[in-house]
Amino acid sequence: MLSRAIILSLALCLVSGCVYKIDVPQGNYLEQKQINKLQVGMTKEQVKYVLGNPVIKDSFNNDTWYYVYEFLSGKDEAFNKRKKLVLSFDGDLLTKAEGDFEVGENFHVPMDQ
Repeated sequence: MLSRAIILSLALCLVSGCVYKIDVPQGNYLEQKQINKLQVGMTKEQVKYVLGNPVIKDSFNNDTWYYVYEFLSGKDEAFNKRKKLVLSFDGDLLTKAEGDFEVGENFHVPMDQ
């Protein structure tokens, strides 16, 4: 009876170490091809069409939008990623983009209104 209890205890200890952790993606996943479509002078609606809604709009400054993406791997922390893109507007028009992405070569060519 005692040996059964020991074997059962050892089995439970081994099984409890096998915990499955899921990958957790959060925020706006953006690809470089989307960023390449941005141009100075785009309206906020045009930017939303290309990138979707931002994760965060600054409560005190409606002219700053934040696109943030974070990926937490359940298997290996080496695969964790965090990327952000901060867009600045003057009124309704895009003026600046900065963050972890390179803007496209046509970014500084103003949109024809």
